Amino acid sequence: MTRAEYKRRRRALGKAIGDGGIAVLPAARERIRNRDVHYPFRQDSDFSYLTGFMEPDAFAVVAPKREEGEFVLFCRPRDDEREQWDGSRLGVEGVTTELGADQAFPLSELDEVMPSLIEGRKRVYFPIGSDPALDACVMGWVNQVRAKVRTGAAAPDTFIALDSVLHEQRLHKSKAEADIMRRAAQISADAHCRLMQLCRPGMRESDLEAEFQHACATQGARDLAYPSIVGGGRNACVLHYIENADRLAEGNLVLIDAGCELDGYASDITRTFPVNGRFTAPQRTLYELVLKAQLAAIKKARPGMHWNEPHEAAVRTLTKGLVGLGILKGKIGKLIEEEAYKPYYMHRTGHWLGMDVHDVGAYKREQQWRVLAPGMVLTVEPGLYMPSTDEVPEAYRGIGIRIEDDVLITKDGHEILSAAVPKHPDAIEALMAA
Repeated sequence: MTRAEYKRRRRALGKAIGDGGIAVLPAARERIRNRDVHYPFRQDSDFSYLTGFMEPDAFAVVAPKREEGEFVLFCRPRDDEREQWDGSRLGVEGVTTELGADQAFPLSELDEVMPSLIEGRKRVYFPIGSDPALDACVMGWVNQVRAKVRTGAAAPDTFIALDSVLHEQRLHKSKAEADIMRRAAQISADAHCRLMQLCRPGMRESDLEAEFQHACATQGARDLAYPSIVGGGRNACVLHYIENADRLAEGNLVLIDAGCELDGYASDITRTFPVNGRFTAPQRTLYELVLKAQLAAIKKARPGMHWNEPHEAAVRTLTKGLVGLGILKGKIGKLIEEEAYKPYYMHRTGHWLGMDVHDVGAYKREQQWRVLAPGMVLTVEPGLYMPSTDEVPEAYRGIGIRIEDDVLITKDGHEILSAAVPKHPDAIEALMAA
């Protein structure tokens, strides 16, 4: 991502909060895993989105129309001893020359400098409620300004959650963001194809999990967007199954929900396929029903459609199919109204996708479903999860199927970013046979 892209984002935020506003945002902090071992560091998505700064323990400030510069960054100073142990730091000088900060200060000067930045501003935008310590810091800075009102200082009197404006901005992806997400989806798609070719009865679920991560890492995506789900047989009916410890059995399906993260952006793909490379007749029947539901939902992923229309299309297709299989009985409309499909399809058909795998952005505005627009990216992922109950024919019991693609809304319709992974059952069998 270029410096110009980050600058464009900060300018858009500055325009949204107005001349009387100021935005304050902390970076992520390093967290201890156990004793002297830290969890792998990942920058806060909002902070990364605005700054491109990938070090912990920092604060970013966006102050529109500030004479000394609108972008101020507080960070750790250079430290030869710590850098010997932990790696290099940009330091105060580096964030101005390399990241384009207008001003930079050591983190140790945060409490001294922040009141002067806040003074004269009417509104403070920050992640309200995300961290009690941050809430206390902001109020401490404001109270320092209030203590000087008799000298003419003006303190802000309005505090607004930063996500109310920043997350709306993040929801609409730029061309640069779409390019990264397209590449992330391609890397993950290649990895899913590799798993289809490698899968054999007797392998462990964890074998496929490891192969997926390896395939992504060799193409430059070292991190995954979320823990991979590799569920064979009945494990596929557990929506967030991540144990990935069982052996894959002859005659079963395996559901793999996995995606890489590339340059801070997530991909999220699910495919379900037969462990031995051939669908049984009952498996194919259910699979084709889920695929039909997914294709119906994707048709609704277009500009001008509202957020819930893909879900409604999937639900109607699945409900009609379950009636055709004799699993549900009654009129389609009433079954949908009563949510009779819920024992077999209990989740939504998608979510926003971006820097977070379940990305930011409201799904409703003023109590109405949001209308889809170019630049939005969503997943489309219907499924069926058949319990072992008397209502389900024995041949279908314990089968779990989900098919998920990443979809970019375009000016004229949509682009399926993950289209490189086959999902028609004949195409899957052909790839596995090859």
